[in-house]
This record gives sequence, structure tokens and C-alpha cells, in this order.
Amino acid sequence: MTILLFPGQGSQKVGMARDLADRFPEAAEVLAAIDGALDTGITPVMWEGSEEDLTLTHNAQPAILAHSAAVLAVLRPALG
Repeated sequence: MTILLFPGQGSQKVGMARDLADRFPEAAEVLAAIDGALDTGITPVMWEGSEEDLTLTHNAQPAILAHSAAVLAVLRPALG
């Protein structure tokens, strides 16, 4: 059995998941899909927003979810 533990609020940081999106196409696809599902997208706040804006709950929660989903997309092949 494999168990994955993902972070919660407070772990957000400007620039989060950008390296994943640059290096792994599957992470970029997940982030693009999440951006498309949200009215304004979350990656602009994650990558270019201020730390203050990213810390707001209405930004932090979707950003952390997006990062976790991108990580899972990268790990999925290794998990089987």
C-alpha cells in the first residue's frame, strides 16, 4: 500500500509548482486544467502574485490543491 501525504494551508509560496510545470508536461497539463476550471486561474497568483495575495485563503487553498495535483501527476507513473 502506498500512502501520500500532501501539505495544507501555510505551505504556499510564490513560485510554487513552476519548476514542476517547466520540467514535467503532465504537471503543466494539470495546472492548465485547473486554471481553466477557475474563473481567473490560479497559476498567475502562484507564480507572479505577492506573498500577501497568495496567503489569502481564497488563493492559498486552490494553489495548494493545484500544486498537490501537479505532484501527483508526476508521481503517478512510479506509483503504478
